[in-house]
Formats: sequence, C-alpha cells, structure tokens
Amino acid sequence: MSLPNTAILDSCPPGERAALEDDFRAIAQASGRGLSASRANSSNTSWLIWESFCHALAQDPTLVDLADPIPLLRLFAHRYRSGALAPSGARVRSRTVEGAVRAVGQTVATLGSPDPRLQPSGKLDLRLQRLLKAYAKEDDPPTRVKPIPLPVIAHAVTICHLQQSSRSLVIADMLILGFFFLLRPGEYATTSNPDSTPFRLQDVRLYRNQLRLDYMTAPLQHLHTATAVALEFTNQKNGVRGELVGLRRSGHPTLCPVVAVVNRLIHLRLHRAPPTTFLYQHYDGVKWAAIDASALTATLRQAAHATGGPYGIVPADISARSLRSSGAMALLCAAVDTDVIRLLGRWRSDEMMRYLHVQALPILAPLATQMVTHGAFALLPNPPIPPLP
Repeated sequence: MSLPNTAILDSCPPGERAALEDDFRAIAQASGRGLSASRANSSNTSWLIWESFCHALAQDPTLVDLADPIPLLRLFAHRYRSGALAPSGARVRSRTVEGAVRAVGQTVATLGSPDPRLQPSGKLDLRLQRLLKAYAKEDDPPTRVKPIPLPVIAHAVTICHLQQSSRSLVIADMLILGFFFLLRPGEYATTSNPDSTPFRLQDVRLYRNQLRLDYMTAPLQHLHTATAVALEFTNQKNGVRGELVGLRRSGHPTLCPVVAVVNRLIHLRLHRAPPTTFLYQHYDGVKWAAIDASALTATLRQAAHATGGPYGIVPADISARSLRSSGAMALLCAAVDTDVIRLLGRWRSDEMMRYLHVQALPILAPLATQMVTHGAFALLPNPPIPPLP
C-alpha cells in the first residue's frame, strides 16, 4: 500500500521529508491500533487479495481512474464468495464477503479517496447492497451453540470437585464465573483469539457488606466472609473502562460467584501470584499453567453426555461459549428485565435476547394458553363519517 499524503511530502523541504515520513507512518500505525488485531489482520489480507485481483485485470487498486468502481467491486465480491479469491479456497458466507469488500473500501478511504462502496449520501450502493442481500438469503442458517441448563453446569462442577486437582478446581471456578458474569471465553480462559482480554487478579474487588477487603493482606478466613465480588473492566469487549460489575452471593454452597472468586484469590495468594496473573491460571505444584477454552468445553460436554438428555442437550450442542448465553437464559426465565440482562452481558443490541426468547421453553410454553385466554378482544368501532346534509 502506498503512503498517503504524498502531496505534502512532495512539496516539503528536503530536510523535512524523512521526519514527515516517520510521522505519517506513526500515524498510520496508531490508526491501525484502533482496530482489533484480528480485524486488522483480516483487513490487511483482504487488501492484498484485492491488489492482486486488480493487477491481474490491469486496474489500479485505488480506483482513482475508474468512473464507476461498483462493477469491479461486484466482480471481486463474486469471486470471493465462490472461493476463487477467499483465503480458504472454498465458498464463504455473505458476512465474510461483506467484510472483504468493506476492507477494500475503507483502505481506499485511508488513502484519501472516497470509499468506493458508498453513494454520496453515505449509504451502500444499491447494486452492492442487493448482491450481498442475495448472498445472505442463500446462506445456510448459522450454527449456534445452545444455552446450558444449570443442572448440567452443576454436574460439570461436581465432576471437577471430585477430581480435586488444581486444574480441575480452576475449571470449576471458571465455569461458575463464566455463567454468573455472562463472560466471553476470552475473558476467563485462554483462546486462540489475539484480542482476548482476560480478567486478572488486580481486576477483582471483594466486599463484606460495605467494607472492601484487601484480599492480598487480610487473614484468609476473612475472605470466606465476603458477601459480594466485582470485576473491573479494563479493556474487555463492550465494557466501560474502569467500570465495576458486581454480584452478591447466590445462596448456593458451590454455584456462587463469590465462592468461586474467593477460591481463586486464595489459590493465587498462597502461591504468591503477582497482580497481573490471570484468574484462569493455577500452580500445579511444579509450574504455573493456564486453562484454555477447550478444557472447559470438554468438561461441559462430559456433563452433557451424562445429564443432558432430559434437558434436550447433547454434547455437540454446547461449548465454553455457551456459558454466556446460559446465564442470560437463566435470568430471562426468572423474568428479569431484558435491559438488566443486556447491562450485565454488555450487549449493545437485542440480537441475543431474540435468540434466547425462541430457545426458552419456560417462556414459550404458556403462550398458546395465554393467546386462547386473551384472544377474544374487541376493537373500537370505526364507522364512516356520515355525509353532511
């Protein structure tokens, strides 16, 4: 990709050119950090594919000399969709095509030209819009993991407690925290996602009523008297930096966010873990180790194999990603206001709520009866106005 601001560079004094080039590169790098690592990598890959595509057709990738760039973008979208240009070499979903075309348009915009996808009004060109909509209609339904009923999670926790190893105990605690705090896997386990933002020891706040406990210096027995726990969001997705999300005791002896956090704090403190230690780390007697999402998934699927039948759950239905929706489903079935659920789960749209509604049998089961009971409504009469005599 060529460096933008070439007009400024060409007109600047020779002695200033090197410094300006360094500054422009620093600005570009800072702008790149505005994207997540995975998004930035995907965008760079899409642009490289676009450059190769354009060069093969003897076209300028910046589209500066093309009066109407939409036909070329549609051809790119078609070949990307078919797999001819996609990195996987196989047919891809409409959202993947949309992301690739968006990356091209936004990269062109960073070079100082208008985004070629957009009309002057700022809306997506109708020709692209209809093509992407057609692809979306052709896509197979997305595969989604199902929420896990709490008895299945409880069985998974029991499995871990019976093993009584440092590894199994941290798995149990992470399952509990993922469920109660509606966490993403990257917030409570290691994942392959470079944008994972796990909670650390220093992100925990522990309270006994209104008193904040110093869990690094307070007697260990005092930690067991804690009544509430909070996690501070620093760079977690959709979180407000510095915001605390807290929960009180659940009343259950093991399925409780406070109990799980206290277990982690005591383990980490006994092994002199520094404040930056991730909550999913544990000392196995020889070295520090970490729990990854696949370990959580394996434990949950083992529990589903043993107890999931009565709840309509089979092992393939669930993974560590299910815990986030599992906690939300429990709240939904308890008739908790959906705005409160969104607040705890940091959802910025109603998409997850719509998905949970159609999955929740306790919510849907009485609807037919309610419709029969309340279906005999009357409408206000609306007769025509008689004409004037």
